Amino acid sequence: MVQVIKIASAQLNPTVGDLAGNMAKARNAYARAKQAGADILVLPELIVIGYPPEDLVLNPAAVADCKAEAVKFAKITKDGPAVIFSTPWLYRGKLYSAVLVMRGGKITDRRFKHNLPNYGVFDEIRVFNSGPLPKPVEICGVKIGLPICEDIWHTGVARHLADLGAELLLSPNGSPYRRTARNERLNVVHERIERAGLPLVYVNQIGGQDELVFDGSSFSMSADDKVRQFLPSFEEAFEMATWTKVNGEWHCESATNLPQLGQLEADWRAMCLGLGDYVNKNGFKQIILGMSGGVDSAMTAAIAVDALGPKRVWCVMMPSQYTSSDSLEDAKACAQRLGCKYDIIAIPPAVEAFGDMLSGHFDGATPDTTEENIQSRIRAVTLMALSNKFGPMVVTTGNKSEMAVGYATLYGDMCGGYNPLKDVYKTEVYDLVKWRNANHPEGLLGPSQPIPNRIITKAPSAELRPDQTDQDNLPAYEILDDILHGLIEQELPVEEILARGHKPETVRRIQHLLHIAEYKRRQAPPGVKIGSRNFGRDRRYPITNKYRDKVPD
Repeated sequence: MVQVIKIASAQLNPTVGDLAGNMAKARNAYARAKQAGADILVLPELIVIGYPPEDLVLNPAAVADCKAEAVKFAKITKDGPAVIFSTPWLYRGKLYSAVLVMRGGKITDRRFKHNLPNYGVFDEIRVFNSGPLPKPVEICGVKIGLPICEDIWHTGVARHLADLGAELLLSPNGSPYRRTARNERLNVVHERIERAGLPLVYVNQIGGQDELVFDGSSFSMSADDKVRQFLPSFEEAFEMATWTKVNGEWHCESATNLPQLGQLEADWRAMCLGLGDYVNKNGFKQIILGMSGGVDSAMTAAIAVDALGPKRVWCVMMPSQYTSSDSLEDAKACAQRLGCKYDIIAIPPAVEAFGDMLSGHFDGATPDTTEENIQSRIRAVTLMALSNKFGPMVVTTGNKSEMAVGYATLYGDMCGGYNPLKDVYKTEVYDLVKWRNANHPEGLLGPSQPIPNRIITKAPSAELRPDQTDQDNLPAYEILDDILHGLIEQELPVEEILARGHKPETVRRIQHLLHIAEYKRRQAPPGVKIGSRNFGRDRRYPITNKYRDKVPD
């Protein structure tokens, strides 16, 4: 006997808290599924409220409104496909992350998330209760398991469902992007399928939510461990696959099986989506940034134009007496290539005014970083004045290497609403801009070769004093980033970092700079998570902290 079931996957971009907007997306997906003749529609995790809702679900009114939206949505399923619908759900006085089965115009079944993630960027134990091991649900004559996201990252749920007779797993997900995410998901699903012997449909959300970006990359994997369906990364998508049961085994037939993006393109798209959604979902019409003629601000401007288009990006060059003619030329050339608004506001009058104002107190004191920081903070005040007057959100341009060692000015170049480069090391900045200059992927709104080559090849400098370069105070970025990667991403003992060939005094100094800059990072704007441990959600070190891993001489 041959059985056939058609399963639609809707990879959607919800906005946390926008119940009406999220449900409009879900209704549109349902209409498409119905028109396509689907038997089941699978929506992403917590689609009604958006993921992650954090403490929003501790608000009783929000949870009640989610239930009302779910009940309302169920009514449209009267004569169409069944829907796998995820939402917060209050049951017997306890709050759960639930998956509902809707069909025939009502909610017929519910299952609760069993494994609640409480590591890295996740903190679900804070807001949800763990549900019991779930039982399968029969839909269209097929016993189906409904593990929710984290439930497939542990062995118990899939095996339990298989023992109870489940034939197929449908999993709504809210799995954020990081460089290793897609391979990790495939490896985990492979392991679950191998242990449970069950095919799986994995439906993930896409979109930016504060520091997190969700890449989608939904897929279906058959019981023979073959990926039969891949949905695109970093864009909304709707796809349907036909599953056929032959000789007791389910086989997936799908015309959509997209190749995996290269790593640099995936990182670039993640930053574009994170910045674009932060701007759009928070209602900003435009962004503004300081354009220095350096590689970081050029990359930030290119990401902004790729995400928002040139008309929504405003670049401002704010030269001081130390700004080189090359920087003036390069900043203008980059803005012209990008096609965005460009202005020059010179800061020497403000610097002089501050000098006069403080002269009575600074007399006899040797100029140092104080005067450098004043320049940076004058630029921040300038950008914030333009922001307040005309409405664009200030975007900051510092990279992870700078943020790690405090090579950034609090209330200066750290001033702004969002930082797309926050989780990208300086060496990665160079790799990414070279990639972008050589590639112009479909869907990006910027031009080909957006960054002048001299910006990439010249020595980086803050240009806050004569003939300054970054390497005046820091080791070469190849050395710095390797040490930082060991300290931050891998949490290695210093002995292992020294074994890579680094000098003890260099490792000791970088470790010290990393720890004493924590107070700055706590006051930094949010930025896109790209790697394994971003500053903020992933890495939460105390500000007051005397511990140092001892570095031998």
